[in-house]
Amino acid sequence: MKISKKDALTWFEFFAQLPPEQGLSPRQLEIGYGALRQIEEAVQAMRRPMLEAIPGLRTLEGRTLYVGDPDKFPQGCRSCLLGSGLGAVRRTNRCNIACPFCYNYGELDQQPPVGEGLWEIGGAKYALEDVDLLLRVHKRPTGVAYVYLEPFMEIQVYYPLIEKFHRAGVYQHMYTNGTLATPQNLKALGRAGLDELRFNLGATGCARPVMEAMAAAKEYIPRVGVETPMTPQFFQGFLDNQDRILGAGIDFINCAELHLNPNNLENYWGESLYMTRLGYLSPIWSRNLTLQLMGMAGREGWPLAVHDCSNMTKFARDMHLRAREGGWFGSSAYACEFDPIPWAAFLPALEDPQVVFQQEEPLPPGYRPGDLAL
Repeated sequence: MKISKKDALTWFEFFAQLPPEQGLSPRQLEIGYGALRQIEEAVQAMRRPMLEAIPGLRTLEGRTLYVGDPDKFPQGCRSCLLGSGLGAVRRTNRCNIACPFCYNYGELDQQPPVGEGLWEIGGAKYALEDVDLLLRVHKRPTGVAYVYLEPFMEIQVYYPLIEKFHRAGVYQHMYTNGTLATPQNLKALGRAGLDELRFNLGATGCARPVMEAMAAAKEYIPRVGVETPMTPQFFQGFLDNQDRILGAGIDFINCAELHLNPNNLENYWGESLYMTRLGYLSPIWSRNLTLQLMGMAGREGWPLAVHDCSNMTKFARDMHLRAREGGWFGSSAYACEFDPIPWAAFLPALEDPQVVFQQEEPLPPGYRPGDLAL
């Protein structure tokens, strides 16, 4: 269904007035899905010339895009996209700041604890002394990632676990906002065997102390980089501090396409949004800014890798993981995080003159505005 932008706007205005519990009929869903695909194809067309303008654009076996030195592409991402997947290790249920793009925005003080003395690995709970058994019984992962929420709030408890995984030859990366990083705890992380540390510079607006901590981390940890949801604020902060960031000696910049969930959607309400394969919902500008940054990196020859960690990268990640797990052909955990889809959130995109539908056809009888679409 190549619905016109005008018809899509009319129908979405109607959908936006319906109570969420009512839901849409099959024909109405067909209209809704058709319009979302039209928006997605319009965004893809918008980005084609941007991609073509990036010098030295590379692909990681068709799973993601990047520019720069292949040897500096983050090994944690290789593990995620080519290895055993994103093996999440969870422990800290608190954070010392609140970012508008956070998936837990508005609920940071309500995150459940993992449990005293326990770690959540693969969705199950383990004490430190259980990890040796875990490594004997399960196939060793190519890598693990320390996530949820700010590990430096209790960083000292991480050292023994990092040491265990290091001795087992498991690659380990960690995420931090960097505000609590010091030369002392960074040195301790390096001594324990952490392989890669990722700083969310956007969490602090590229604050100078965090950039200094990032440079200090390179003295103790083999690979250090930036991973931040790409927003206009971070893009401008990067431009304002480009020399300092690139001069820190980091290995990579992961530009994460900002995707929204029920917690943070309100913070970006009114922006032109789109959905990727009826899954992740994002502001159109997020990946556009990533492609601009990659173009700069390619033209200026930055001494690092800049990774386009887009929604399509997440799509490939989940497909790869299910395939490695022996899932059926086509199985994937990639899915929409909204139930129901917030149809009103797409009205700005349908009113945006930059979102140009590539092909439009009249709606058939039964689907036209004014018809009863059952």
